[in-house]
Amino acid sequence: MLGIIADDFTGGLMIAGYIEGAGIRCPVLFDSAEVASLEPCEVFVVGTRTRLAPATEAVADVEAIAERFDAAGCTRIAYKVCASFDSTDDGNIGPVADLLARRYRQRPLLLSAGFPRFGTTVHQGYLFYRARLVSESIKRFDPLTPMSDPDLVRTLSRQTRARVGLLPHSALHAGQGPADAHLAELAAEGFDYIMMDCSDDTDAAVGAQIASRDRTTIGSDAHIIALAKACAKGADGAGISAPVEATGPAAVLVGSVGPVALAQLAAFHQHHPVLTIDILDERPEDALVSNALRWADLHIGAQPLAITTATEQVRVDEAQLALGSVAAAKKAERLLARIAKGLVERGVRRLAVAGGETSGAVVEALGISRVRALPESALGTGFCIAETPLPLSLYLKPGKLGSDDILLRAVEAMAGGSNA
Repeated sequence: MLGIIADDFTGGLMIAGYIEGAGIRCPVLFDSAEVASLEPCEVFVVGTRTRLAPATEAVADVEAIAERFDAAGCTRIAYKVCASFDSTDDGNIGPVADLLARRYRQRPLLLSAGFPRFGTTVHQGYLFYRARLVSESIKRFDPLTPMSDPDLVRTLSRQTRARVGLLPHSALHAGQGPADAHLAELAAEGFDYIMMDCSDDTDAAVGAQIASRDRTTIGSDAHIIALAKACAKGADGAGISAPVEATGPAAVLVGSVGPVALAQLAAFHQHHPVLTIDILDERPEDALVSNALRWADLHIGAQPLAITTATEQVRVDEAQLALGSVAAAKKAERLLARIAKGLVERGVRRLAVAGGETSGAVVEALGISRVRALPESALGTGFCIAETPLPLSLYLKPGKLGSDDILLRAVEAMAGGSNA
């Protein structure tokens, strides 16, 4: 088995959708204790909330999950990170790499970032986001993980004492044989970790084929999806049954910030009501949640609705200055998670959530421990079905992905396009 630890819920769900689309059954667990009761399968994902966790906390979480994976008989373990390698100098990708390399005596340890189909690529070790160096893209304004250095070898080297080398596009493009030879040279030179370029899907496929021989690896979407395909050769989808989607009223929750989230909310608001919660509102959180649910009571069942903490950048800056960047984000997550619970109690059965950390908070608040990802559709991935504790159709998406009308189309797509 290949056990995948995803550093956030939406990322784990996204790759599971692509893996299911390739004819490989891929359960998604949000509670690692579920690993013990998992039915036999070739690939599975455990979603976590380690992406923004302090390094010591993330390492402890990954180690605990790795122990469960080992007990379940996993022959390969992968840690899935964000395509844009979101991290600061205090980030946890390096420390998690140290843990996995030590635990599985993996040297060199292969790492890969990027997701070419969404414009995130790595060439000569430099990360590009939508055809621009990440340090010149909107990612440099990320409120929690501003990306100011595009050199991923240098970025990772600030998080670990291990020597970090680069397996470039030229070697990967030449095929597995030349890439293996180049990798052997790097290992002989004493490099402990090897960052692999991901200029295109070929780079990802060759890199994953090489990594499939190893006990453990770290990578983003393109690498992990290709790794799953390499580890589950011959899968034809036989016996994979589609889960039954839930029906009922729909709601949208947006905790992500930035221009992408605001554009998606604006498109949704052209057709349906939107409530914005000001996290600088000094009233108790109980009052803010109650007020939002009273507002929702006016619309549930009549039409889809959206509740958000997203706002213009100037207001985001004010909130971060007043509360601190992490505290501001956590408050938004708490509010939306409690509101999600209230919405489901009021009958909402189709729920779209934008933002990886927000999705994690919502899933935990709803007590969802396992979902089945739906294969990629015209709207991409992120759709899934939860059967317990209540049947729910969910769409969990990273905050910065999707067209302007994605939220509107998502609620219409769930359960056959019912508008209520």
